[in-house]
Amino acid sequence: MKKTFYITTSIPYVNAAPHIGHALEFVIADVGARYNRLIGNDTFFLSGTDDYALKNVLKAEEAGEEISGYINRHADTFRKLLKDLNISNDDFIQTSTDARHIRGAQKLWSNLKEKDIEKKAYKGLYCVGCEDFKIERDLVDGCCPNHPNAKLETVEEENYFFKLGNYQKQLEELIESDKLEVVPETRKNEVLSFIRGGLEDISISRSVERAHGWGVKVPGDDTQVMYVWVDALSNYINALGYGGDDKLFQKYWPGVHVVGKDISRFHAIIWPALLLSAGVEIPEKVLVHGFITSGGQKMSKSVGNVIDPFELIEEYGAEAVRYYLLRHISTFGDGDLTKEGFKDVYNGELANGLGNLVSRIMKLSEDHLEEKIERPEVDSFPKEYTEALESFKLNQAADYIWSRVQALDRKITDTEPYKVIKVDEAKGREMIKELVVELYLIGRLLNPFLPEASVKIKEAVLANKKPVSLFERK
Repeated sequence: MKKTFYITTSIPYVNAAPHIGHALEFVIADVGARYNRLIGNDTFFLSGTDDYALKNVLKAEEAGEEISGYINRHADTFRKLLKDLNISNDDFIQTSTDARHIRGAQKLWSNLKEKDIEKKAYKGLYCVGCEDFKIERDLVDGCCPNHPNAKLETVEEENYFFKLGNYQKQLEELIESDKLEVVPETRKNEVLSFIRGGLEDISISRSVERAHGWGVKVPGDDTQVMYVWVDALSNYINALGYGGDDKLFQKYWPGVHVVGKDISRFHAIIWPALLLSAGVEIPEKVLVHGFITSGGQKMSKSVGNVIDPFELIEEYGAEAVRYYLLRHISTFGDGDLTKEGFKDVYNGELANGLGNLVSRIMKLSEDHLEEKIERPEVDSFPKEYTEALESFKLNQAADYIWSRVQALDRKITDTEPYKVIKVDEAKGREMIKELVVELYLIGRLLNPFLPEASVKIKEAVLANKKPVSLFERK
């Protein structure tokens, strides 16, 4: 049955240029959106940037730039990466410039139950990298595990606190029962373990002074701005008009959030708790992906193994970058990418593989078939393909497509239609027609993964004309 489908990426901080991990998240969400459109679901896909982080302010000051100009410049690089990767997002929300966001964030705050909010003094260790207070059980050797080289700051001030513990039992039941689905199972178990360890009050505001005047004002208190995660998380409903013209909100919410493993707790614990307090429906699913290493090591400028997504796109094209991330990086686990490995995959699987296959078949068709192939009438997709995509096992779905690419390549080698047609023209033409029809069906399956190649393959088949090479050898 056709339905509505809403999917979001997380909104990244704009204190630096986008990295290859952002590209991974963008293409994962894009496949989800494109697949749902392909099967006829009314789909809305959101991305954006998180502007109100303290780290953004500090980086702007370090660069000697005015904060809004610095943020806008970096936000534009994220817009560019989305465009360069051919990401099909329907909307982009920039939290510091979008009136929908300010209005919706303040509306959500105003709707939080009074019993869940308390203003009090607090002293604790703060990680600017995570934009989060840390407690003892979060630390590894006294450091933040995500930013071990950054010194934790001791912060003491009066803030508003949210009584997260009020929702401990409810959150545990929702996640355990999959009413709030956290995928994969390992991340679900991590979140449940954290909840069962006890949920403490969380600070949900910052003094205007410590925030350098940068942030969404707390309704009714000009001395405080919202804690960046509180305003940032609300972007998912604000972009749909929550707090204002909410037609899209009523139509598409709840949705699926695609996030990195380092921010799964914010999305699977804090975000649904805030929504429960405000009387808003919780998300449908939190899909958690892993990280990308290079040569088995975390990417770092000092090590010299940083992979720039823009450079890869410039050299190999967006389709090649999408392909590698979707087939060779596990959706749910960590994956590795090196420039040498990328080039090998590109030449072996795209240039010599798919690209060569398309050229061979369409040359046979162009030379030997007088009439164009009719568009194959297919109402559904193979079970192996749909099941993998429904569960976001995207590399598994890509493997299935490539199993058909490889099988079609073997079929040419085994049956040798180019020889058969010389001795039995009718039989040879029938064999070539079968190859062309299967190529069209492969092109159809490629739609969410390689949208440009998908279109070129299908157009070539219907025009009975060999396309310009899809992937040139490098």
